[in-house]
Amino acid sequence: QAPVAESGGGWVQPGGSLRLSCAAPEFPFGAFNMAWFRQAPGKEREWVSCITFSSIFMNYADSVKGRFTISRDNPKKTMYLQMDNLKPEDTAMYTCATGKTGNYHCSGDVDEYRYWGQGTQVTVSS
Repeated sequence: QAPVAESGGGWVQPGGSLRLSCAAPEFPFGAFNMAWFRQAPGKEREWVSCITFSSIFMNYADSVKGRFTISRDNPKKTMYLQMDNLKPEDTAMYTCATGKTGNYHCSGDVDEYRYWGQGTQVTVSS
């Protein structure tokens, strides 16, 4: 069973906002970097954003830069993805990942992450 679980997905109109959460209550959350990935039907998995264990460094895919904001609350063992100005092309299953590295840089390399959640669906349409 994955030690992380996503929530917060749903349907929203273009231009709207959603905030996703990734909780890991039984996991040494504060020790590891974390990331969000997404996968749309018929497409390959795409990295969205990542954040280091101490929140010193954050990184974003070009497709979401300026619209999405990643953050984490280590005492609450929860990571967030604030998504603003959503577009239909943001429609996908969003998954969080963690549990392999805890350093001062992160990326979309899947080998940096060991545990993956089940995902939460985001649908952007009018």
